[in-house]
Amino acid sequence: MKWRGRKTAWVNSILIVLNILFFLYLEWVGSSEDTLFMLHHGAMFPALVVEKKEYYRLLTSVFMHFGIHHITNNMLLLFILGDNMERALGSIKYLIFYLLCGIGANVVSMMVELQSSEQAVGAGASGAIFGVIGGLFYVVTINRGRLEDLSTNQLIIMIIFSLYFGFTSAGVDNVAHVAGLVIGIILAAILYRKPTSRQGYGEI
Repeated sequence: MKWRGRKTAWVNSILIVLNILFFLYLEWVGSSEDTLFMLHHGAMFPALVVEKKEYYRLLTSVFMHFGIHHITNNMLLLFILGDNMERALGSIKYLIFYLLCGIGANVVSMMVELQSSEQAVGAGASGAIFGVIGGLFYVVTINRGRLEDLSTNQLIIMIIFSLYFGFTSAGVDNVAHVAGLVIGIILAAILYRKPTSRQGYGEI
């Protein structure tokens, strides 16, 4: 199968720009590697969400990153994969999908942390990006193992290495990663509709 006339993934591009602009703003007024500073500017912290009802943190933290390496790695993945998912879902559905994956991953992570004795300040688009990976895995699988330039095997390898890197690194919210992956698969199953050849695919 091949994809005819790839459309510009403008929502994904806007999401990347917003992440970068927010990061530059945080660096301008303070330091994105300062945990207390990040907390004051919208990073996730379960106790503040539940006890102070600061629900906005579930969203704002999705656009925040701890340092240049954090945002570079996440935006590179989003740049590589996000446009594929946006073209598969359509721009509006993709925006809804991305935000729900990010917020949903934060909610699950928050619930797990509330059950433990330790809570951490969290930030990053990783939950949403793992949602994109999970969503693409579903979409590629039901399209006979290939979508545009992606294959099921490529995504499986990416999932394994991404999760392995997270579980073997310090300071990584692995619960949010796994939650985002699962939420992405579920949302893709709900939102995605396999196109006919007239809608953009041609069989070869």
